[in-house]
Amino acid sequence: MPHNLTLRGFDDKVHSKLGELANQRGVSINSIVKDAVDKWLQLQSEIPKKHFLIIYSTEESMVDLLKSMNRLAKEADLFRCFCGVPHSITTTLLSKMKWYNAADESYLIQQDSKGQRLKPQTFHPNQLKDYYKKIGENIVKNAGNNQVCCMDLLMDNMTKLSLKEALKLEKSYDENRIPGLMYCAYKTETLLNAEIKDMIELFENHDQIFIIKEDELFKIHITKENVHKLFLN
Repeated sequence: MPHNLTLRGFDDKVHSKLGELANQRGVSINSIVKDAVDKWLQLQSEIPKKHFLIIYSTEESMVDLLKSMNRLAKEADLFRCFCGVPHSITTTLLSKMKWYNAADESYLIQQDSKGQRLKPQTFHPNQLKDYYKKIGENIVKNAGNNQVCCMDLLMDNMTKLSLKEALKLEKSYDENRIPGLMYCAYKTETLLNAEIKDMIELFENHDQIFIIKEDELFKIHITKENVHKLFLN
């Protein structure tokens, strides 16, 4: 049974423009509004699987951002998790705020042929793939049915070994995303040592790109342009 729907801010000017459009299309205003509402509801019902890139200069510059993210993630009832470098400022902070460390210490205890412990940045590329696969499985297992809010602070270390191998991991995750929000954090000094083509590929493997400047967050838009744009105002 149909019901009346009151739309606040829907003034005579908007109603008139919508009426003109409805006449041109041969449909009713109600059908246009219903179609818009149906599309909005469908969009809201879809489980987000976002993959973001965050570029920062120091761990200290991440602190305020992480505190704000913690508050918002708790309000949204997201499963808060991270992959952190042991004993770092960010790992200590996130652990204190009770974020789950998906990079469990047992994954870090891998040995080389001489029985020496390996750190993530000294892993062989094939080990990196297995390492991140275990991390992904760990996140899914502990998140249950909750959407995640995950901060990956290890990928920068992987990139110091090889950005090309890190890009393979990024692409692999991009094709098999976990429900929720995944943030991959890279330091500026790491990316400045990379080739432009690899950096662009990194940007393209993420939905959005953000840069932290002290306590401010900026979003970058990357688009491929024609050289003629260099001569336009």
